[in-house]
Amino acid sequence: MLFNSYVFIFAFFPIVFFGFFRIGKYSHELASLWLAAASLFFYGWWDVRFVGLLLMSIAFNYCAGYLIGNGLQIVNRSKWLLIGAIVINLLLLGHFKYSNFLIENLNHLIGAEVPVREVFLPLGISFFTFTQIAFLVDTYQGKVKEYNFIHYLLFVTYFPHLIAGPVLHHKEMMPQFARRTTCQVNWENVSVGLAIFALGLFKKVAIADSMAEFSSPIFDAVQAGRQPMFVESWVGALSYTLQLYFDFSAYSDMAVGLSLMFNVRLPMNFNSPYKATSIIEFWRRWHMTLSRFLRDYLYIPLGGGRNTKVRRYFNLMITMVLGGLWHGAGWTFIVWGGMHGLYLMINHGWRNIAQVMGISFTGKFSNLISGILTFLAVVIGWVFFRAESLIAALDLLSGMAGLNGVSVHQVFAKYLPAISQLLHCDVSLGGFSPILGPVVHIAMLQILLGLCLVFLAPNTYQTMQRFRPTLEYVEDSAVVNNEFSGASRSRLFGFEWKPTKFQGALYGVLFYMALSYMASASKSEFLYFQF
Repeated sequence: MLFNSYVFIFAFFPIVFFGFFRIGKYSHELASLWLAAASLFFYGWWDVRFVGLLLMSIAFNYCAGYLIGNGLQIVNRSKWLLIGAIVINLLLLGHFKYSNFLIENLNHLIGAEVPVREVFLPLGISFFTFTQIAFLVDTYQGKVKEYNFIHYLLFVTYFPHLIAGPVLHHKEMMPQFARRTTCQVNWENVSVGLAIFALGLFKKVAIADSMAEFSSPIFDAVQAGRQPMFVESWVGALSYTLQLYFDFSAYSDMAVGLSLMFNVRLPMNFNSPYKATSIIEFWRRWHMTLSRFLRDYLYIPLGGGRNTKVRRYFNLMITMVLGGLWHGAGWTFIVWGGMHGLYLMINHGWRNIAQVMGISFTGKFSNLISGILTFLAVVIGWVFFRAESLIAALDLLSGMAGLNGVSVHQVFAKYLPAISQLLHCDVSLGGFSPILGPVVHIAMLQILLGLCLVFLAPNTYQTMQRFRPTLEYVEDSAVVNNEFSGASRSRLFGFEWKPTKFQGALYGVLFYMALSYMASASKSEFLYFQF
């Protein structure tokens, strides 16, 4: 079931919402059970066969966590139980997500002919597996204090986060599920949640999906063997860059908004990442809970930055390569993760050199240059993330570098020799994009508008800041640096969300427009559903 579907908006959610608060008047536990059962129904809507797998995973990890925290007081036994439970979780994830990838590469490497089996990837398996691994580790470290099974079931299956995150911590959610006031309607939370959901829905169906109409034909054509030219290569790369941005931003908004209507605050997972002025900052803003998970449960256990700088860089690379592999079983994801590992190594290395030499880069111009370099590095990485093969990614990058030639409009005919000499490549007359045709001009306009929204407009949580729509975990994030909390930021363009009739009408129009787009276009899944 999609958040951006009529059955979810007009049937599933209203029934679950009113049922939860109606039952909550009589029993807090039954209301929690209702929400957990609804979440299982939501999951089973996709493929009921995997509901049993999800429940077995939940039962196993709950029992393992209970034994680690209460049943086994001997430290060594608890440690080995933790390791065993994590291994079983990873084996389950590996079977469904990586087995065919390993078989294909093994066949290619040694010339074997091991048959590749048809394995269906259970939706959200990466998210509910990582969420439960975090629970097991937190239990071993003594951070878990409650073992109510109904609340644990709800913690894992909670439908706003189940399919595409955020990756949750047990200690963040259990106190919220346990509060009696969670089962009482809070109309302020409902109004804020509805506004955030409406904005997220609009981002998804009106912006992200429209960007896909330009990025997909170009990436598909390159995969089929076409050699993209300069302009269309950049149109393809930038369209996907914006598609992914607004798609993930939309899901994050909709998840936060839906959860807030149940009086449960999710952690912030998306904080204007393209405004980052370094790759280090980018990963503190993009998929923030995944970055936190990789830092706390992989990078730090590997040694983090406690050892030599060489070891620190090695740990960074391993963490990012595995983070790339988490996104998908393919060499393109591994290369993408490796690129970001290299980016981070360069970023940390440059900071060390600047510190030793006493170099300081401050001011608007330095931030502008740093922001542009960071954004271009991210765009290049997204080419590998989106491409279906390494060859296709390299072909598109060749086009972006002008190695496949440049096509210019007829009005520039008399300047053709000068342009060719300036760019040091073949320049021909014709449309900007043989693949997209005249539609490329619409694509370029939408890209420009999308970039303006990304870099100039406040994000959802800045406009909603005074209502605290998220848990706002601020440890080691851009929030500490006043990027999020400053009042001046939330009032950019003089806009701050308020429960007024005007703003109610404004968000109502956005919601109506989103519904209209849904009626005229095919419903698409969120991009992070496939991870």
